[in-house]
Amino acid sequence: CLAVRVLARRYVHNREGERRLFRDVQKVSGIGAKIALAVLSGVSVDEFARLVQAGDITALTRIPGIGKKTAERMVVELRDRAADLAGGGSAGMPATAGDPVADAVTALQQLGYKPAEAARMARDAAAPGDEAAAIIRKALQSALR
Repeated sequence: CLAVRVLARRYVHNREGERRLFRDVQKVSGIGAKIALAVLSGVSVDEFARLVQAGDITALTRIPGIGKKTAERMVVELRDRAADLAGGGSAGMPATAGDPVADAVTALQQLGYKPAEAARMARDAAAPGDEAAAIIRKALQSALR
């Protein structure tokens, strides 16, 4: 779980709205960093705020790792904060503008992969236009196969 938080802190929270959403989602009872990352990967900040405000349990359960009860808890506990989140996900500049493949290699090394293996994994997972978070996600998914 610590590795998930480190990755989230370094590579996913490029925008203030994403950072706030990540923190707010973790405040919901029974939700940790893994589910919070799944939320960020599954929907935009504005879309999440809209779903919570509308109480759309069905759409929230389409996010991997979120079942009906968790979605209901999210709606109840985040409904009043959802308005603050809306509008915060699409504005703002990324915190870093470095090479996403190099950033992914660094993150994979921090997770314990050897430099050569991390470089190979990131290179194989990278597609044109991918951000570091997407490369990391693809590399880790490939490693599990």
